[in-house]
Amino acid sequence: MTRPNMFIVHVSDAPKSARFYGDLFAMEPVFEAPRFIAFELGGGVQLALWSGAAEDLSGPRTSEVCLNLDGAPASVDARYEEWTAKGVTIVEEPHDAVFGRTFVAAAPDGNLIRVAPFD
Repeated sequence: MTRPNMFIVHVSDAPKSARFYGDLFAMEPVFEAPRFIAFELGGGVQLALWSGAAEDLSGPRTSEVCLNLDGAPASVDARYEEWTAKGVTIVEEPHDAVFGRTFVAAAPDGNLIRVAPFD
């Protein structure tokens, strides 16, 4: 069976975004080109940042990168405090949803990053 193994996030400046995501998730790129940078997420799955798309990507975002944490709700609140101290833009404050404690941050290009508990 064929399964997706790369998630591509469209950005305006791949190196700048790679520094942001690398710092936020404490990871280093496994592949770097001027407009395409990839990070290994484990199990052969990668997160790629691409600034080479020809189409206008300034429209609304329809997906999120999600970071699932053990130890919620305390771990979610702790990550919120850590990220706000770094100056990360928060677009949805911590709250309790049907699946547990969560919040949403925005990367420099407006891409969304949700923090939530493991199911």
